[in-house]
Amino acid sequence: MRFTKAQATGNDFVMVSDREAQIELSPKDVSRLCDRHLGVGADGVIRAVPAHKSTPGQVALTEAELTSTDEIPLWFMDYRNGDGSEAEMCGNGVRAFAHYLEAENHIELAEGESIPVLTRAGLRTVRKVEEGYAVGMGVWSFIDPEMASESASDSLVRATGLTDPRPALSISMGNPHTVVALPDEATLEKLDLHYAPIVDPTPPHGTNVEFVVPADPLVENNQGRVQMRVHERGVGETLSCGTGTCAAAAAVRVWAGADAVDTWTVTVPGGEVTVRFTARTDGAEDVELAGPAVLVYSGDISLKQ
Repeated sequence: MRFTKAQATGNDFVMVSDREAQIELSPKDVSRLCDRHLGVGADGVIRAVPAHKSTPGQVALTEAELTSTDEIPLWFMDYRNGDGSEAEMCGNGVRAFAHYLEAENHIELAEGESIPVLTRAGLRTVRKVEEGYAVGMGVWSFIDPEMASESASDSLVRATGLTDPRPALSISMGNPHTVVALPDEATLEKLDLHYAPIVDPTPPHGTNVEFVVPADPLVENNQGRVQMRVHERGVGETLSCGTGTCAAAAAVRVWAGADAVDTWTVTVPGGEVTVRFTARTDGAEDVELAGPAVLVYSGDISLKQ
């Protein structure tokens, strides 16, 4: 099987092109590909397949009321976590996906132009920009609106390296996130995220957990800054998480109150991304994530034992 290794702020992926929808990857196949000792090594696998040739892609097409054909395909991002489980969405993965589609000559995209990308979390729009790609991530929301509105927290998180449980806020970006604020960089660095944090109450389908340290000052030149580490469900600690950076910025905006701004720089171990919020007429907010994407190398691999 031909593959390409890609990364976006250190979040890395095995990319596979499947124009004829002939590649079947079992959870075991995905886990082997992502193994950093016995496989290619990655946080996840992304299969690029025309939406009309993929069952989840067909569902996404119907929900988005769009059409995909052999002549003009819309592409479905079939994303799997490193343990083989299906994932709804990956913001860094979408940028890598768009860059890969260009490299494989599946699309042509000039700076400023956009394309639709279908995911299990719905339709996303990717725009080519100077710093790489900007992804329309959709609307963010509280997972538990009633509790979040009352206290700006809805759960407690225990993690190796923290002496006490910390209050957290649950944010949905099409996939679940639990955001924990920490007082300083030293506390952030002491975390051992080899072990999954314990979230109480436990989400039914798991959650990604982001630990954030707001900058001091929080806002300069009308732009907020925050530092983050993340434990991704089904993966472990990663150098970055696109939807996680959006969730982290959204939570810090809630906590900032009157000091909240619309543009945030989020620093992760793998680099920096920019998160922008835009108000909608219905009171919700759209989120855009911008940052780089890099194709590292390509090769061939056998999935046979």
